[in-house]
Parts: sequence; structure tokens; C-alpha cells
Amino acid sequence: MARSIHVRLDDSSAAALRIVREESGSDSEAVRVALREAAARRRARSSLVAEVERLASDGSDREEMLIVREQLAELAPDSVD
Repeated sequence: MARSIHVRLDDSSAAALRIVREESGSDSEAVRVALREAAARRRARSSLVAEVERLASDGSDREEMLIVREQLAELAPDSVD
């Protein structure tokens, strides 16, 4: 279903539209591209947040990370002050 919207752009939005329009050819296609790209970034960010929350709640994973951190600390050279 095609839908038409009207927006009033501020200076920075107009500049951003010009950048996207250079590749897209028209204002309409530029807005469609920008919306799809923004949606994809938000989905990716939401997925990352969910993954971080899942890992943070995994006690065995946190325990393993502590072991690895301790092993790495043992391998690190002594700091010289």
C-alpha cells in the first residue's frame, strides 16, 4: 500500500537528504532508503542488546570470563613505573 507523507525538514535533515539522494536519484527513493537503513540499524542494535543481556545473565559464562581474565593477567608482563 503506497502512502504519502509530508515533512518539514530542518537544515541538518535537508543536508542528510541531499547526501542520500545523490545515490538514490529522487527525494522519495532517498527517504525510503534512509528509513530501511535506519530500521535495519535499530533491529541490529536491539539484537545486540538482547545478546548482551543474555550473556550478562549467564553465570557460567561470567565465571569462565573471570578465569580467562585471571589467566591473561598471569601472562601479562609486570608494569614498570
